[in-house]
Amino acid sequence: MTGRVRPAPKGCGMPISDFNPSAVLLISCPDRQGIVAAVTEFIFKHRGNILDLDQHVDRDAGVFLMRVAWQSDSALLDPEVFAREFAPLADSFHMKWELRDPQQRTQIAIMVTRESHCLFDLLARHQAGEWWADIPLVIGNRDDLKGVVERFGIPFHHFPITADNKADQERAEIDLLKAYQIDTVILARYMQVLSPAFLRHFPHRILNIHHSFLPAFPGARPYHAAFARGVKIIGATCHYATADLDEGPIIEQDVIRVTHRDDVQDFIRKGKDAEKIVLSRAVTAHLEHRIIVYENRTVVF
Repeated sequence: MTGRVRPAPKGCGMPISDFNPSAVLLISCPDRQGIVAAVTEFIFKHRGNILDLDQHVDRDAGVFLMRVAWQSDSALLDPEVFAREFAPLADSFHMKWELRDPQQRTQIAIMVTRESHCLFDLLARHQAGEWWADIPLVIGNRDDLKGVVERFGIPFHHFPITADNKADQERAEIDLLKAYQIDTVILARYMQVLSPAFLRHFPHRILNIHHSFLPAFPGARPYHAAFARGVKIIGATCHYATADLDEGPIIEQDVIRVTHRDDVQDFIRKGKDAEKIVLSRAVTAHLEHRIIVYENRTVVF
C-alpha cells in the first residue's frame, strides 16, 4: 500500500455546503472486482455522503483509477485517522492513494520570463475568483513583467539565471517557495529548464505550457517555421514538468485551425489564445484534484 495525505496549503477554509466536498480521494491499483463497493462501503460506514465518483480502467495496463469526493463531519477527515482506518482496505487492493482537502486554498507561484499572455490570463482569472487558490508571488528570471505583476498587487521576485549561478539561484527560489508554503508552480512561458533537484521538490505539481509543435518545430521561432511549412492546425499542450524536457504527463491539449489566409502574426495570435485556454483548463483540473498520474500518463476526471 502506498498512501499520502497531502499537507493542506495555508489559507482560509471553505464552509461546508451541499456542493462542497469535505475530501477527495484519488486511487490507483491493479484492477479487480469489488474495488468500488469496498471504497463506497468504507465511506458509508464513516458517515460520509458521496457527492461525486468517477472511475476508469486502463485495460492494457490492468490499472483501475478512481476519484471520489464526499462530504462528512466525522473524525475520518483527520489525516492520521484516515490513514490508519483506510490502511487495511488499501493493503488488500494494493492501492496507491492520496487524500486531498478541497476546503483549503492552494498556494500558487507563477514563474515567467518575458511573454505576458499566459501571465495576464492567470492573474485575471485569479482576480475574478475563478479558482479556490492564492497567488502570493511571481518569480521571473527577467524583470520585464514586474510592472504587470505589481499592478495586480502581487510581489515580484527577480532571479537572473546564468550557467554560473543557476544552482544557487534555484536553491534560493526553493527556499522562497517553501517560505510561502507554495503547493503548485505554474510555468507561464518560463524560458528556463528547471533542474532535477528543483523538480524533486514539487512532484507532479509544476505545470508547463508550450505550443504543440514540439518536436516538429523546435527553437525560438516555431510559428515562423510552421507557417513556412503551411501547417493547417496549431495548438498547445500543458503537462507536468519532469526531468525529461517537455515529455511529462500531459494534462490538457487543444488545437486551432489556420489557413492560407493567415500570416505569421495570425499564427502567433491564435497560438497564444490556445496556450491561455489550455493552461487555464489544466490549472482548473489540478486545483479541483481531478488528475491521477500513472506511467507518465494522466487520467483527468
